[in-house]
Amino acid sequence: MHDLMDARRAVGQARRSGDESAEHAAHAAVDIAKRKLGERGPVWWTDGAPDLNRHMARTTPYAAWFATINAS
Repeated sequence: MHDLMDARRAVGQARRSGDESAEHAAHAAVDIAKRKLGERGPVWWTDGAPDLNRHMARTTPYAAWFATINAS
């Protein structure tokens, strides 16, 4: 998490300074950190459940549940 937060801060810093190459490097560092945390990359679990990452909740088997929490 520390590496991810450092990389995210670097993205902001690069944007504020207008340094496109530093921003590109910072985004790459964010990607590396997220992959190490298991947030990106190949599915690491083997329970047979489908990979629903990057899907909107309303287009998944959780749609009915999602509708109940948005109703208020």
